[in-house]
Amino acid sequence: MVKVLFDVAGLVGYGYRTDDFYEVGREKIREYARAVQDFHLAHWSEDAAGELGYTGLIAPPTFLSTVAAVANRRLLEIVTTAGYDAVVQTDQVFEMYKPVLTGDRLVSDVELSSVRKIAGKDLITVTNTFIDQTGEVVQVMHTTLVGITIDHVDVGISDMIERVIMSGLDTAAEGMPTSAPNTATAANLSSISRTRVPRTAIRFEDIAVGDELPARTVRLTRGDLVNYAGVSGDVNPIHWHDAVAALAGLPDVIAHGMLTMGLGAGFVTAWLADPSAMTRYRVRLSNYTVIEAASAGSLEFTGRIKSVDSETRTAVVSLVAKSSGRKVFGLATADVRLA
Repeated sequence: MVKVLFDVAGLVGYGYRTDDFYEVGREKIREYARAVQDFHLAHWSEDAAGELGYTGLIAPPTFLSTVAAVANRRLLEIVTTAGYDAVVQTDQVFEMYKPVLTGDRLVSDVELSSVRKIAGKDLITVTNTFIDQTGEVVQVMHTTLVGITIDHVDVGISDMIERVIMSGLDTAAEGMPTSAPNTATAANLSSISRTRVPRTAIRFEDIAVGDELPARTVRLTRGDLVNYAGVSGDVNPIHWHDAVAALAGLPDVIAHGMLTMGLGAGFVTAWLADPSAMTRYRVRLSNYTVIEAASAGSLEFTGRIKSVDSETRTAVVSLVAKSSGRKVFGLATADVRLA
């Protein structure tokens, strides 16, 4: 791809609405739940979802990251013509306003919402607003990416990726926009996630600041990474190809950042026993999870109650994820509602 070398900050505010809707499929929910090892029955059984008051399977909290990956492609094509050779995810925020269910038809408003320069690197935030068939906002996602140039990776990485990447992914930008208006129609935030009575196993009266969640250790193999790549559409070969990972300056193949976030979200919702009781989830990545070919890797999740609000019967949970003794999450919190 030809690098145009323009100032990406000039595109702040540029946006569009996806041309077609995404219909949430029953088996897609199950595939994603398996990929992030989230076995809450509401993701698998209509009867279990019905006990929580829903007519279809409930998607795991981070499910829409897979939809955003497709919706954002046009914007990221433009961004990468600004002189970057790659963009790497560093921070993610999910704001939940309505559970995502089987049969939902969602469109996404996509916006380049901010560009900040820190330590000489551009931090680019893309915002996705997902709207269902009723015209209500079900979820808002803010994805922060750091622009990477060839100075930070081996010069041979582009040729290597070209040889191993999945076919049919040539989505080169047709050209730069002459202006950057966001013409999407505004939609109202759904109130469901903040007004329904949560059906959590934990009651508000039974928690206090400092309480710890039951720890969980997750096993990850190369097979899990390949499966997640297929389910999510994130086919970056640093997650499955040793040579590309080495050229990128990594010690070995690493797990997807969004996979580790999905595992963390499931860790919290398993404790809640109501996946729709989470209203906000934020993760800042600080390290990676190495997965060697000869042995499985692991992630250890712990959490504690950071704060509580008696008026709203809500709490903020602070999460820690570690791999081989290193913190993978630099900052991670989940806002939850309790029965």
